[in-house]
Amino acid sequence: MFSMRENLSTWNDTIVALASPPGLGAIAVIRLSGPKSIEKVASVFSKKNLAAKASHTVHFGKIIDDLQVIDEVVVTLYKGPKSYTGEEVVEISCHGSPFIQDSLLQLFILKGARLAKPGEFTQRAFLNGKLDLTQAEAVADLIASNTEASRKTALYNLKGGFSSDLQVMREKLIKFSALIELELDFSQEDVAFANKKELEKLVAQLQLKTQLLYDSFKLGNVIKNGVQVAIVGKPNAGKSTLLNTLLNEHRALVSEIPGTTRDTVEEYLTIEGVLYKLIDTAGIRSSTSDLIEQMGIDKSIEKIEQADIVIALFDASATTANQIIDWQTAIGNDKMILVGNKVDLGIDPSLQNNEALKDVIFIAAKDKKNIEALRTMLTQKVVGDGLNKEGTIVTNARHATVLKKLLYALVDIETGLANNATGDLLAIDINQALHYLGTITGQITNEDQLDFIFSKFCIGK
Repeated sequence: MFSMRENLSTWNDTIVALASPPGLGAIAVIRLSGPKSIEKVASVFSKKNLAAKASHTVHFGKIIDDLQVIDEVVVTLYKGPKSYTGEEVVEISCHGSPFIQDSLLQLFILKGARLAKPGEFTQRAFLNGKLDLTQAEAVADLIASNTEASRKTALYNLKGGFSSDLQVMREKLIKFSALIELELDFSQEDVAFANKKELEKLVAQLQLKTQLLYDSFKLGNVIKNGVQVAIVGKPNAGKSTLLNTLLNEHRALVSEIPGTTRDTVEEYLTIEGVLYKLIDTAGIRSSTSDLIEQMGIDKSIEKIEQADIVIALFDASATTANQIIDWQTAIGNDKMILVGNKVDLGIDPSLQNNEALKDVIFIAAKDKKNIEALRTMLTQKVVGDGLNKEGTIVTNARHATVLKKLLYALVDIETGLANNATGDLLAIDINQALHYLGTITGQITNEDQLDFIFSKFCIGK
């Protein structure tokens, strides 16, 4: 284990990679980082004295190799430490031909640069102290964000919101750890530097804060990965019509013939900044002689088990209250939204004024009646008011795992204080909590862990 990330920083070479998406495009960006980045670009750039130019300046010219012009480019200089990685960084904007991109990459490799590994630019930024580990991971989340909610959450963490919360917790614990260590140094004099009552109060506050952060992962996971919503029901309940209405397009085949949908149809929809994966399933009925339809029914049951939310759709004009209660028993209310469709044809009398069915949403999918109420219920069921609250939302499974361990460590401190544990035992428990805090931010880490985290980044970032 390493206690300081600088101990890991052994970079002394120059890396190069394509920073824009591969393939044909109007413009591509080649990025270099390392101690000789400017020198390597200057050696093939038509404009002289590139190294003498100021940082954060842009220069137009040609890339020339053996008197042959490869491309007309725009070169942007960033001199360390005021750059993304903290090193010399050069970004070359060239024409987006894959041939030109590859030619420039091969040219700089011949000049001594090394092709960057996935995430290596951001890894260097972390190791050079430009970002902590939570911010570095937020970079990958920001790149992968596909909704407004995921973008906002990643950007908040990139700006250091989560880091600030952890840093405040760490500083308070370090203060008490130092006082307890001081007591141990003066154990012969029987003096007390740490106020145990204040430590009890602090540990209670830290437990509450850690629990809130850990609990936010449920929402954070939804924001980052989206929600699986299975639309289930009996044949001809209107599942495919509802899917088409929610998507506002004719995606699923609709027919009056029961059993039309034989396989699942999956589409994505964004509501209030959250991504929903809508799954239209085959109609479920007790028995069928059609082998293909039965396979579809089996898959529907499987999707119910896998789904985060189940929209249990029924024909409100021809379904009794007892049948609805069977749905509630089979699926459970925690992840189910009961939706009565075809209200334009009337509502079965047993469903009206029934207290047990007060949460049922009645719609007419074909006429788009009350669809907005269903959207609202989806949002409320999945995120509640969480998206409107200020503060950190944990979206990373690694962070959630370590926060849970931190909670256990804080409980150990609390137990030690309650049992009048000696200073040396308290110091062990406090240091364990500090270890977990440092693991999240990267103040305590190892090379294998970093390689694993950054290997999930795209090349060129």
